[in-house]
Amino acid sequence: MTNPEKKHLDPERAQARRDQVLNAAAICFARSGFHGASMAEISKAAGMSPGHIYNYFDGKDSIIAAFVERDVERIAEKLLRMGQQEDVVQAMLDNVESGVTENLDPKIWSIPLEISAEAARNPKIAALLQDADRRSRQHLRENLVKARLQRGIQTSDAELDGRVEAIIALFEGVSLRSLKHPDLDKKSLIAACHLALKPLLFDE
Repeated sequence: MTNPEKKHLDPERAQARRDQVLNAAAICFARSGFHGASMAEISKAAGMSPGHIYNYFDGKDSIIAAFVERDVERIAEKLLRMGQQEDVVQAMLDNVESGVTENLDPKIWSIPLEISAEAARNPKIAALLQDADRRSRQHLRENLVKARLQRGIQTSDAELDGRVEAIIALFEGVSLRSLKHPDLDKKSLIAACHLALKPLLFDE
């Protein structure tokens, strides 16, 4: 009898299978919500048997954990690229348009919003989100320190923390505005976010 764990000896294949499940779960969560989507529905959308899926995920909570981790990695990669630029302030300002555009895209924000709603009810998911947020805040904080030092600005820890929270709130709020006001003027929003971000980055 074939050992189902053998597939994990091929990391690329295992990751492809995991991605296949996550893509199917994203469709099911968007359509039915976290509680409405069953593992049977996800397995059907993924084209796998439920037993096959359990080789990669213990259940819906572990699928959510994978979504959270994938989002952290996406954000960390963007922040790392910005932090490696010669002028970090300009790099962060240049990212405003793509940041707003991403947060206006339901394909990007719908699952995080669904997970946030679940976190309000599920302490395990809340803990996952809080850990992910801590790591993302740290990456952003490191960039903000670099950006301000490049301008010769020394900043207290408390002030840095406040500015980091404000920057995150600015971009996370875009998704909710998109949900409530889908016809908002994207161009004017990008311009306004650009103006709002400048003093948070380098005003004393």
